[in-house]
Amino acid sequence: MKKKKLDHLREELRRKDLEIVKRLNERARLSVEVGKIKDSEGREVYDPSRESKVYEHLREINEGPLTDEALQNIFGEILSSSRALQAPTKVAYLGPEASFSHLAAVSHFGGSAEFSPAASIPGVFSNVEGKKADWGVVPVENSVEGSVKLTLDRLSATPLSIRAEVFSRISHSLLSIREDLSGIRRVYSHPQALAQCQSWLKAHLTGCALMEADSTAGAARRVMDDRDSAAIGSALAAKAYGLRVLAEGIEDHPLNTTRFLVVGWGRSEATGRDKTSILFGTPHVPGALHGALEPFARERLNLMRIESYPIRDRMWEYLFFVDLSGHVTEAKVANCLKDMEKVTTFIKVLGSYPMGETP
Repeated sequence: MKKKKLDHLREELRRKDLEIVKRLNERARLSVEVGKIKDSEGREVYDPSRESKVYEHLREINEGPLTDEALQNIFGEILSSSRALQAPTKVAYLGPEASFSHLAAVSHFGGSAEFSPAASIPGVFSNVEGKKADWGVVPVENSVEGSVKLTLDRLSATPLSIRAEVFSRISHSLLSIREDLSGIRRVYSHPQALAQCQSWLKAHLTGCALMEADSTAGAARRVMDDRDSAAIGSALAAKAYGLRVLAEGIEDHPLNTTRFLVVGWGRSEATGRDKTSILFGTPHVPGALHGALEPFARERLNLMRIESYPIRDRMWEYLFFVDLSGHVTEAKVANCLKDMEKVTTFIKVLGSYPMGETP
């Protein structure tokens, strides 16, 4: 009786699979037609604002049992495949392969994009500025360790805009060619990863030298032939470089999350759920910062983040990075920025873009 019911359910699943494949191909053909129109109008293949609206629509119509996150993951690959049918989407990221920036890039653009690693954060920006890549993915801040200064450095000077943001849960593993912790003398990783795991390292690898690397994946590559060392990185890095996972979840804070930015040319359109990032400077006089921030209160704008940033060639002078809710095309945001221009020495809109989903 149970076998008969199981066979019936499997046959029903087969029919659903046939229907899904048929609908996916119908959708793909429509996507190709959309791509032709975009190409004729000189529009981008990847439109972060439009795709944000697609995900919002999915959340509205989802009746379960699939979670919103699961449905978004599925459609992420559908959208990625559709983009690939229109034209290649080339994405630069802080490499090498299997770095957390790589994971964030794949989660955002899907597996059908063309990914190219850059050796440094400035390298990611340079690849997009030089049009070797269409988009760049860079870390900008971590929930535990704060901002990534190299990204802030480049944002202040680049002609590119922030077009989207990605929040990625960071789970660190200890990787090595050894079978256990004994004999490990050195631990390699990116400085932020080392800082995010300092309590675990003190408890389990006291006395080990902590060695900085350009990225977590670069650290994994470095220990491939060194029996006296280990690396802190992702479980994917272990698989990519043939290492053993000696310990998992070694980060000090279980909610450790990194925010990544997607940078590119052009501007993202308003979606109704947006964030704007700006950079500004103030006169070196008392009350200058208060005067610059007063328009936010007057326009009742939510100030989501503010951080001072030292100007390289001017000792004890600072710029300020700010994230606020809203889009530059909204009247209250435009009015705020216009008023700020009167009381600041410098102001730059880094981008208005759809808010990312936090894990």
